[in-house]
Amino acid sequence: EIVGQLYSFTDKGGRQVSLRPEMTPTLARMVAARANGLKKPIRWFSIPQLFRYERQQRGRLREHFQLNCDLIGEPGPLGDAEIIALALDVMRAFGLTARDVRVRLSDRRVLNSVLARVGVRAEQFPATYAVIDKVERTDRAESLRRLSQAGLSSVTGTRVFDILQLKSVAEIAKLEDGTPGAEASAVERLGEVVQALDAMGLGDFVDVDLRIVRGLAYYTGTVFELFDAKGELRAICGGGRYDNLLASLGGVDLPALGFGMGDVVLGELLRERGLIPGETSSVDLFLAGITEEDIPHVLRLAHQLRESGLRVEYALAPQAVGKQLKLADARNARLAVVVGPDDRARGEVMVKDLTTKSQRSVARDTLPAHIWEVVRS
Repeated sequence: EIVGQLYSFTDKGGRQVSLRPEMTPTLARMVAARANGLKKPIRWFSIPQLFRYERQQRGRLREHFQLNCDLIGEPGPLGDAEIIALALDVMRAFGLTARDVRVRLSDRRVLNSVLARVGVRAEQFPATYAVIDKVERTDRAESLRRLSQAGLSSVTGTRVFDILQLKSVAEIAKLEDGTPGAEASAVERLGEVVQALDAMGLGDFVDVDLRIVRGLAYYTGTVFELFDAKGELRAICGGGRYDNLLASLGGVDLPALGFGMGDVVLGELLRERGLIPGETSSVDLFLAGITEEDIPHVLRLAHQLRESGLRVEYALAPQAVGKQLKLADARNARLAVVVGPDDRARGEVMVKDLTTKSQRSVARDTLPAHIWEVVRS
């Protein structure tokens, strides 16, 4: 899938190059190169700009930014639950609830087991996965035809559709009842992930759904996707466990899992729900001088406040105080600090709260502490 959508070309040096389509293989190589020096598990995030050469449509553009979060070096089901919970907590931070988004959760090990049970041979798994991955966008007759082309009998194809209707770990476990060893443990592990998410208070978001397989071949276990609850948009987020990727790309045998969350579908959903975050201030306070003689004092104070960690702006040319305060409003500054001759003579400055429209005189020596108290409130 990725190779078919690469933005690839020959550069001026005659080299075959492409724009980065995704981050996970790059991360796998980076971590493999330094694996011995990194404390496990490794918690990693990045926000890469990615490119896919494909037909643009709603929720899918040729260029987008993506939040990638990965957990490397942890093989257990609590690691799976941790990553899924992180994706959900991003949704919750935007104000989305279980009525807005759903996690659809599956496990390739479980699906492999139940596919084998209904008669799908191992060599038929890739073609069967390709059909399952598109089953919701393809009518049943066409999906059955494609399964037949992959070598599945009509009876086996029908059974594949039957298992895709299983909607809980209990239903899957009943199908797998009496299965020994790794197959049974895969179902148990899926159950442990669901139980952990429920213990975190996130169970209402979770739907077990064996139709989720993820199109990329490197996934080995738990897989999941986040969708809007109405089912009107593409996946908001997708990810899963890729335990063999670091070994294949970097020669380091480390389990890993993660997700990618693009900005395009998420933006669509937030706009529909009226939850696009408002503009936030890039500055904590704005310094304004009354006279030109106050400018050196403004500069000195700005430097001091910036050294304390505050975000400070001031006019870069002499202006009337009113114009400076308008600029402070335009910057969404919380506070404006006015420096004038009379206040300076008393060792004070005037602090204006641009949110409450109140003001008070503050001793120059206590200003940084006062500003931090207001900003943190």
